[in-house]
Amino acid sequence: MNVKPIVIDYGAGNLRSVAIALKRLGLDPLVTSDPKAVRTADALILPGVGAAADTMSNLAQRRLVEPIREYIASGRPFLGICMGLQVLFSLSEEGGEHPCLDILPGRVRRLPDGLKVPHMGWNRVRQRCQHPIFDGISDGALFYFVHSYYAHPEDPSVVIGETDYGVTFPAVVAKDNIVATQFHPEKSAEPGLRLYENFLRMTQASGLG
Repeated sequence: MNVKPIVIDYGAGNLRSVAIALKRLGLDPLVTSDPKAVRTADALILPGVGAAADTMSNLAQRRLVEPIREYIASGRPFLGICMGLQVLFSLSEEGGEHPCLDILPGRVRRLPDGLKVPHMGWNRVRQRCQHPIFDGISDGALFYFVHSYYAHPEDPSVVIGETDYGVTFPAVVAKDNIVATQFHPEKSAEPGLRLYENFLRMTQASGLG
């Protein structure tokens, strides 16, 4: 597969596991915090764990906010993972209200009271529609989640996969060149590897890989 994905390094803790998953597919990902590399990428992956405010602060400190916005606006393939999904929305309610990238209208809310939080472990993802990111992945496949907040999009049509944990929430969102997952594909065994592979095949199909 003639694709060299770029994984954005802004100090998140799961970069190594993402890179290892991509290497298992025979790829040589570039893990970088260089804004110039982000601007010139053919395939961009934004992983993440932690809080939205910290994520946005770390992205801003590394001068990555505008390069990410410009990259997505260019129409090139983008994959967000966990916090990389949440920061696509307008704001997060985690620890108050914090502005995010505001690429997808909506907000990020805390999982309902009375649940064990964080939601941690395997859960099923229902596919709401056909999408290339799901090629070869069965409807209801298990993926690994670790999160306390979930996205609430203004436009429900961006939700292409959903999961139940006290509330039905978006597990996968997609719009144009954007795909993002609330779960961690790199911790999700074969279905997770297949999802990464599908994203990179989408990059090739776009003529960029």
